[in-house]
Amino acid sequence: MSLHITDDPAADTLLTENPLALLIGMLLDQQVAMETAFSGPLKIEERIGAVDAATIAGYDPDALVAAFQQSPAVHRYPGSMAGRVQTLCRTLEQEWGGDAAALWTEGDPDGPTVLKRLKALPGFGEQKAKIFLALLGKQYGFTGAGWREAAGAYGEDGSFHSVADIVSPESLAKVREFKKAAKAAATSAKG
Repeated sequence: MSLHITDDPAADTLLTENPLALLIGMLLDQQVAMETAFSGPLKIEERIGAVDAATIAGYDPDALVAAFQQSPAVHRYPGSMAGRVQTLCRTLEQEWGGDAAALWTEGDPDGPTVLKRLKALPGFGEQKAKIFLALLGKQYGFTGAGWREAAGAYGEDGSFHSVADIVSPESLAKVREFKKAAKAAATSAKG
């Protein structure tokens, strides 16, 4: 299994091999392009030397913000996102022994249990948790019972709704088309 989300082999390798990097990429996936969000963990690793919960949780907050601000910035809102990433890592340290993968491996959980665990994380609402669960099931080898149902539309086989469906440049284009159409529909509904 190897992820192809960012079009940067080094960033994709980190996402594939480091569950925390993948979780941080999902956290960063808001108000920036998906490739930018999921390339963020590699920038963090290059700038602070590691992508592990203990390092990030204990990192000087001002120094972490500075690392996020370096050009190219990790996110368009580097200050607030550095804080969110650090809060996520502190939560993982306190509740999961620093092991992001424990969210979907500890106790052999089913899909609804993993969804509940994800929604309990800071920065993970219902939609983000469902998208991440779909990503785990579709591309990261998670096979817990009921994961597709728990992920809702994002878990549907053959859909192109989110980062969970990106496996190539072609699928990225299809996801972008879906998001554009959904945004246009939401805008016209408000109209």
